[in-house]
Amino acid sequence: MVIDYGDRLRIGMVVPSGNTVAEPEIAAMLPAGVRAYVTRLPLVGSSPEELDAMAAGVESAAGLLADLRPDLVLFHCTAVTTADPRRAEVLRAAMQVRAGVPALTTGAALVDALRALGARRVALLTPYVRAVHEREIAFLAAHDLDVVADAALGLDTNTEMAAVPPAELAAFVRAHADPRAEAYVLSCTALRSAGVIDELERVLGRPVVTSNQAAVWRALAACGVTDPVPGYGRLLDGGPQLPVTGAGSWPGTASEYVRSAP
Repeated sequence: MVIDYGDRLRIGMVVPSGNTVAEPEIAAMLPAGVRAYVTRLPLVGSSPEELDAMAAGVESAAGLLADLRPDLVLFHCTAVTTADPRRAEVLRAAMQVRAGVPALTTGAALVDALRALGARRVALLTPYVRAVHEREIAFLAAHDLDVVADAALGLDTNTEMAAVPPAELAAFVRAHADPRAEAYVLSCTALRSAGVIDELERVLGRPVVTSNQAAVWRALAACGVTDPVPGYGRLLDGGPQLPVTGAGSWPGTASEYVRSAP
């Protein structure tokens, strides 16, 4: 028996407490020698109070991840990291300082993936309630990405999102195909989306970017791991390897951000 302990690259990851999808999908997408090690912060729903509370726990979570001596840390929740244009960067900076290693966020990974694919006009499909969905549109717009088509399923909790069958997700995206879109974003770390990326790219003729896939690509690219990972879209299957960095900016600490957030 060969056990892969991640001796090549170790990623420390913060996920919402109610998320049952991110870990298995990310594990499936990682090449040999790369492993993700996870800690959790409380989040099961989509209220502003819950999203802010998860953000406020970033330093404590990063401190726990630092104990495993990761090569990189990731704050992995799309709704939290796209809540406004500043949040992705403040969470990244707070994690990097506390963990002492490079840090990433899901929101910034989505922006970098779309930039690397050369896609400025995108279709955004999410499982979220409308308020969370609209905040992600504003986040993408703040990073010069034009949402030309969008739809949301109106789901509130991680449990509801994880219960959507992959075939329904694929049908949801196909139903909102738009010839103006240069890429499709199927957003949210709690969706069972990994298995439909290749199928959708064939049908739509455009790149399909998901939260879990973009986070894996960005983490691997940041650490110089360029192994193609087939089966999860052109982003991972030998696609763009040089990330475009710098999504978002905020000059304060995470605790200052939470206090100042509207």
